Amino acid sequence: MASSFKGLDLFGSGPHRFHQGEQGQVLINGAVIGFFGPQTFAQGLIELEVFVTGRLIAQNESALWQLRDAITAQLLHPPAPGTLIDLHARQWLDMSFVSLLEQDRTDRGREWTLGYVATFRKMIDPFTQI
Repeated sequence: MASSFKGLDLFGSGPHRFHQGEQGQVLINGAVIGFFGPQTFAQGLIELEVFVTGRLIAQNESALWQLRDAITAQLLHPPAPGTLIDLHARQWLDMSFVSLLEQDRTDRGREWTLGYVATFRKMIDPFTQI
């Protein structure tokens, strides 16, 4: 099984893994909003984040740039949600690709490689949460 975002194999050139970010409530201490006393207020759910950490692998610099460009072409404004699928067929629906962080160097040898972390977020519409 190959991983994908919106049906595109963006990360399959090299090893990669998926992990979810923190899940739970957004909490605000009462003192922050002028309430004095031991009070915490739940403000809603934290937006789900899924991180893809891996390495792009290509035969030369030009091919590595093609892989990078294919990924960054999916960073859209406004974000266009899609389905994110990991190597084990786990699916996250309505995920938006929000950032790509490349490592500080391209490694050159028999192959050209570049480490990265791609961040996907399930945006919560505040108007549907009322």
